Amino acid sequence: MMIPRGKALLAGAVALATVGALAGCSSSAGATSDGKVHIVVAPVLPGATADALKALAGRVKEFEKANPDIDVKAIEYQWTGTTFAAELAGGTLPDVFNVPFTDSKTLANNGQLANITKYFDKTATAKKWNEKVLDVAKNDKGDVFGIPWGPYAMALSYNRDLFQKAGLDPDKPPTTLDEIQQDAKVIAQKLPGVAGYMQMTQSNTGGWELATLTQSLGGKLETVGADGKVTVTTDNDQTKQALAWLHTLRWGDDSMGSNFLYDWSGINEAFAAGKIAMYMSGSDVIGSLMQANGFDQSKYGVTTFPLASGADAGILSGGNVDVVNVKDTPEQQAAAVKWIDFYRTQPTVDKDAAIANAKTLQAGNQAVNAPTLPVFDKATWEQNQEWIKPYANIPAGNIKPFNDGIWSQSISPEPPRHTQDLYGALDSVVQAVLTDKNADTTKMLQAVDAKIQALVDADAKSQ
Repeated sequence: MMIPRGKALLAGAVALATVGALAGCSSSAGATSDGKVHIVVAPVLPGATADALKALAGRVKEFEKANPDIDVKAIEYQWTGTTFAAELAGGTLPDVFNVPFTDSKTLANNGQLANITKYFDKTATAKKWNEKVLDVAKNDKGDVFGIPWGPYAMALSYNRDLFQKAGLDPDKPPTTLDEIQQDAKVIAQKLPGVAGYMQMTQSNTGGWELATLTQSLGGKLETVGADGKVTVTTDNDQTKQALAWLHTLRWGDDSMGSNFLYDWSGINEAFAAGKIAMYMSGSDVIGSLMQANGFDQSKYGVTTFPLASGADAGILSGGNVDVVNVKDTPEQQAAAVKWIDFYRTQPTVDKDAAIANAKTLQAGNQAVNAPTLPVFDKATWEQNQEWIKPYANIPAGNIKPFNDGIWSQSISPEPPRHTQDLYGALDSVVQAVLTDKNADTTKMLQAVDAKIQALVDADAKSQ
């Protein structure tokens, strides 16, 4: 799921170009008469803060000083699936740009991104990656087509103040779906007007969170056969179990409030306003809550989302992948990987870069130690946390349940084909369960299967 995220605001541009002025922005000529390799990078979405722009300007200078043969120009740019093909064909893509987890593998398999395996293998951290995270940037043959960054695991966010007011211990958050249900019921009964628990339901987020529930119970919305054939399988026992759980919270316990039409920004706003005590979101959502909603991070609590005991149960993960323009020269591809490694990866493993990054986040009142899905081993993560500890602005105890629990959770990637179409189709299913006590979930899920399977099959025929 491509979700705006708190830490993404950190990235900014040096010599900013507007999105509308991207024509010819890729420096496809590579090395020019000045003897340098020129690359255009897009680490910032439109509307970055002044502090973020200033921070990146310094980072670019550092990079160019260490790599005097590379010239970097940064621009504003936002990748969208609907415009990507036209930009690729028109030669208007930057040399480095960002795509979501949901699309990176498909683009790699389609040959629409540069194969950067040989350049990636030269990075100092190539052998340290969590393979389950790196896999989203590989094609089916195992070649590397990008470098992931800022991955998140779906988690349970909760308001510690509301827990205390309801007589619950905020240091002992729920560890099972049953406990979420029990705590949500207590909160709704003791704090009128507060939803004990709620999920998103609009703009593809309803399907995204239903996928999380399904996979936490050991199910899949899509399966991939040995022959590579993808079968859409939303009409499965685990998805029905997930919908039944939501039905009980809504109709049996009346613990989900009265608004059942939330998107990502809407539910964040309601949570920050104290209208929701618990909700499912990415583990790093505190960054956005602080920046966009002015939420007091001392009230924030987060824990891992409960997983069933079966071997197939896993937590849905997502994030971003920095990729390279497939039309770039080998020299540009090598330079691009150096930039991505420097800008995205080194702050995790390099002390000076980690501290500089933490100082910038702290100065901009952005989340310094927001919990994320670790991309490397535990020792590397713990060292990074020690480096940034003096600048951390989220109480360590508040995020301890997540940081302690994430290491034992299996990672379960998002459905691989027509992900956003699938999520959008499932929005109405989730909404129906929360607004119609007698909704026929089996019939609705079968309709979703037929609709999305047709799209998947059409892709297969065209290849």
